Amino acid sequence: MSNFKEGSDSEDFGIDYAPAVESTSLLNIKEKYGLFINGDFLDTSSSKFFKTLDPSTEKPLAEITEASAADVDKAVKAARNAYEKYWMNMSGAVRARYLFRIARHLQERSREFAVLETLDGGKPIKESRDVDLPLAAAHFFYHAGWADKLEYAFPQRKIEPHGVVGQIIPWNFPLLMASWKLAPALACGNTVVLKPAETTPLTALLLAEVIQDVDLPPGVINIVTGAGETGSALVEHPNVDKLAFTGSTEVGKLIQRSAVKRNLPLTLELGGKAPHVIFEDAALDQAIEGVINGIFFNQGHVCCAGSRLLVQESIAEHFIDRLQKRIDLLRVGNPLDKNTDIGAINSKSQLERIDKLVNAGIEEGAEVYKPSCSLPENGYWYPPTVLTGVQQSHRVAREEIFGPVLVVQTFRTPEEALEKANNTPYGLSAGIWTEKGSLIHWMAERMRAGVIWANTFNKFDPTSPFGGYKESGFGREGGMHGLAPYLKTKRKRK
Repeated sequence: MSNFKEGSDSEDFGIDYAPAVESTSLLNIKEKYGLFINGDFLDTSSSKFFKTLDPSTEKPLAEITEASAADVDKAVKAARNAYEKYWMNMSGAVRARYLFRIARHLQERSREFAVLETLDGGKPIKESRDVDLPLAAAHFFYHAGWADKLEYAFPQRKIEPHGVVGQIIPWNFPLLMASWKLAPALACGNTVVLKPAETTPLTALLLAEVIQDVDLPPGVINIVTGAGETGSALVEHPNVDKLAFTGSTEVGKLIQRSAVKRNLPLTLELGGKAPHVIFEDAALDQAIEGVINGIFFNQGHVCCAGSRLLVQESIAEHFIDRLQKRIDLLRVGNPLDKNTDIGAINSKSQLERIDKLVNAGIEEGAEVYKPSCSLPENGYWYPPTVLTGVQQSHRVAREEIFGPVLVVQTFRTPEEALEKANNTPYGLSAGIWTEKGSLIHWMAERMRAGVIWANTFNKFDPTSPFGGYKESGFGREGGMHGLAPYLKTKRKRK
């Protein structure tokens, strides 16, 4: 499928990509999945099931159990028993061995996991293969290294795990978010009840098979599937000692209210509306690639996506013109095709939200640009989109769209850029492009964002803490700072 526009300055040599579709033959997707509790897949008290779909075709992949409150209670009890019987008294060195084993199994089965992640979530296979799986394994490797060294991370402190941790993860990075949360919790000596998103449960359930293969003591990790009611049962369970949630700001606020009532330790990583600031002296080719990666990676289903482009007025027209020509070359289509740049939107409801917000932007006066690419007839698809002429008061400038939609504004001075960058209820990430190191430092010191990239974007590492301010949540995940939420610390008496 060629994405060259008629009248485009892009030169067409009459050469197109041949399909390079990744095989699904190595997958063994079951017709039905039970819950993973106490080391086994169990028949449950629930008679409710829901289907998980391939968003690129709308075809069902499997039936998934919707865990009831009784099922969640069983999982919490299994986690409590495992904590008291095995995990709390196990040495950090032994715990580390299990984390190392999980990491190695993820590497050995990376192709299988990557294909399943793409099939269930809609993201391009090259992203699942080259980003999600290596990072997931890296988080287990990194935190395995900390498991027997925690006293060095918190000197002069008496440390102990919380106990049973309830974790709820989103649908945009299912396996990576599971690894992101499980690895530090286990390294610090906690046991876990994990709830994956209802639209993307399959890689978490495949991870349960890895947990069995590495002989992790039963009950250390339990996985309960379901939607809002299942998550609510986990959040409200009286025997959960700590909560960690990644997802929407609206749901995060509800969880925070519940946790505050019980004085429960809580980590929230929520939405974002990241500014991507391009100054006139930036290396434009690199900046354009950074903007493309910042907003169209994973179809824009990224909480730290660079969804607000702030470009200096002196170069705005030239930059936007070149950006649109680059967008013309993006390939939208089959997520399993290694040539695909933008895959399927994760769900019908998310597609409807994206379309609704873009239409609201147009009604408020924004101009829309979409490349002339043909979209598949079946599945959930949205083309890469650029909205220009956007004002700060417009909904698209303030609300998280969570799709492949870039909102463009201009600025004249660094002070104006800073004011616009910070004029948002969110504060998760930001990007700065300039050749002036002093300007990078001046902006970074004043931008209210948890992660700030300079002359790059979307670079992640398990050794680096990640988290936000304001309505983007609180607490950090990753790095030494990400260990602290999973430990109780007290100053040692001399």
